[in-house]
Amino acid sequence: MKRVFIDGSAGTTGLRIRERLSGREDIELITLSEELRKDPAARKEALNSCDAAFLCLPDAAAVEAVSMVETNSVTILDTSTAHRTNPAFAYGFPELSAAHLEKVKTSNRIAVPGCHASGFIALVYPLVEAGVLAPDALVSCFSLTGYSGGGKKMIAEYEDKDRNPLLGTPRQYALGQTHKHLKEMCAVTGLNNAPLFSPIVADFYSGMQVSVPLFASQVKATPDEIRAIYKAKYTTPMVEYMDIADRDGFLEAGTLMGQDRMIVTVDGNDDRILLSALYDNLGKGASGAAIECMNLRFGLSATEGLKID
Repeated sequence: MKRVFIDGSAGTTGLRIRERLSGREDIELITLSEELRKDPAARKEALNSCDAAFLCLPDAAAVEAVSMVETNSVTILDTSTAHRTNPAFAYGFPELSAAHLEKVKTSNRIAVPGCHASGFIALVYPLVEAGVLAPDALVSCFSLTGYSGGGKKMIAEYEDKDRNPLLGTPRQYALGQTHKHLKEMCAVTGLNNAPLFSPIVADFYSGMQVSVPLFASQVKATPDEIRAIYKAKYTTPMVEYMDIADRDGFLEAGTLMGQDRMIVTVDGNDDRILLSALYDNLGKGASGAAIECMNLRFGLSATEGLKID
């Protein structure tokens, strides 16, 4: 049995990880009492006595937590932004390549991808890798997410019975084009230029749709050739290509709400191509991806304890 500690278990991602792990007979959860969960000495002891630690913390606190770990036998799975472009950490999207998979399996330091970044990278990485999208391409990205991605404060705001009526309408944010996921989106895909990024939060709890529109002149491939690239790349239950992902002509951001997998699809026509990824921002976009990485690190099936249907 593996001993697991969730540092930051009171947050949205930590709670979902706890939910997924609590019923597993192969996992023993290390739990700190309410009065000890922020105590540095208690946290340090828990971090050093477990087999795997999930860091569900702000960036600075995640860096601090890593510094507390004094044994190489502990696998750190950091869900914050702090280490996603750090080469000492495996990037936790094993479906991208055999090298990504191997590093996740063998590393004791794993950075869990960002929610928006996961969809963008799933769509763009294979095209850059195949040489059909140039590293210096200028692209844009549209992302629609449920409000749980904003954490406890945003959840409370949306679920307040006396909330501002405008919260019932979609809201675009990161208007200054400096979203914290941009660095990761470039570093992992190999793009030289950050995408023009438009994230939008809407009035539903969880789910995510990330789309990347391309003119045919931007890619050295037809829509069918892009479909073939995705079909060859994504062959596991965690990420799969689907020819038709819409319902009656509508692509729904909540399609995989509550699940831990991702669907990628290609729409549009020969002149204008629309690449899309559908998943749950708390699933393959956060806690599901974190647990998948832990499973692989422990030599288990990637889908162990996860919801994929």
